Amino acid sequence: MLMQKTASFERNTIVGEAVSLSEMFQYSPTETIAAGKTICWEGDAANHLFQVVEGVVRLQRIIGEGRRVITAFLFPGDLIGAALQATYLFTAEAVNECKIRRMSCKTFHEEVSRSENLRPEYIALLSQEMASAHEQMVLLSKKNAEERLCSFVVRLSERPHLAKDDMLSVPMNRQDIADYLGLTIETVSRTISKLASRKILTPVGRHDLKVASYERLSRLSGNTDDIFDKTCDRVSLH
Repeated sequence: MLMQKTASFERNTIVGEAVSLSEMFQYSPTETIAAGKTICWEGDAANHLFQVVEGVVRLQRIIGEGRRVITAFLFPGDLIGAALQATYLFTAEAVNECKIRRMSCKTFHEEVSRSENLRPEYIALLSQEMASAHEQMVLLSKKNAEERLCSFVVRLSERPHLAKDDMLSVPMNRQDIADYLGLTIETVSRTISKLASRKILTPVGRHDLKVASYERLSRLSGNTDDIFDKTCDRVSLH
């Protein structure tokens, strides 16, 4: 299991004179996580934070009768476990093959506490996570299926490594999208088909979308400012 304690990971990481949260992780070894494998488990002691180096990670929780809720997708530069709770509030799984780095919570907390450069960035990170959680509550409670899906596609397009001209790479499958948007997989598929029939977007293979107009998608998302708002679901640490 990935979370097994080993001597190499229990040692304090030497972070030098890091001037950003991202730099704190550059001294940690890179680990490769296969698609579908777990990085940390909900309810386990939160001994480490993780930085996503490559790939996409989903954060999920299991609620009554085994239903899965995906609360976030994390991308390169994002942190897992930044809130520093005593236990993990989610299970983190690799959507595709990922590379991550880890750091002990103790080391992270000590470095942030003593650095005048890191403290403001950490506060900004927590503030953006809170804003993203608020935005997700609005999406789930007030937006219809089309608005939810369009909002999701627009947000993905803000990731430069996923969007190239009118083509958008979608690493997650439709079940992942459904569990993130609070919809059924049938509703997601039906909504994509309706948007395709209106020539707004077109599925290409299993994991790509051809988007005719991001501006039109933004209007359909229920927030006309989305296409100009570059705030991501999780702050990227580059």
